[in-house]
Amino acid sequence: MLRRRPVVVQRRGPGLLRTAATTAVVAGTATAVSKGVSGSMDQAAMSKEQQMEQQQVTKSATNQAQAELEQMKAQLAAMQAQQLQADQARATTAAAPAAQPDLITQLQQLTQLKQAGALSEDEFQAAKAKLLSSK
Repeated sequence: MLRRRPVVVQRRGPGLLRTAATTAVVAGTATAVSKGVSGSMDQAAMSKEQQMEQQQVTKSATNQAQAELEQMKAQLAAMQAQQLQADQARATTAAAPAAQPDLITQLQQLTQLKQAGALSEDEFQAAKAKLLSSK
């Protein structure tokens, strides 16, 4: 009986373990790149959303500031109108009392002259009527 020698066949190309390892490395790299690209896309989308939100906040703040400015202008105009009315009222009131003390002072002077005997009753009445008719 002859025994045959086992034939050892040499493989050509990479072995099974090497092929599996290469496949794992390629798959891992592809996954990492995919996640990186996806993450950067997510960041870009989030950045755009943040920019849009910031623009909306800015517009809202600007609109609010403009509304407050308009309200302040209206308040200022109302205050100026009130001040003008108060000034006019003071001018009118100031003119009237100035004439009254002058008239009262003149009447008191006439009374003093009459009491001192410098004016008669008829002269006093005539001077008084003249003062009252002129004012």
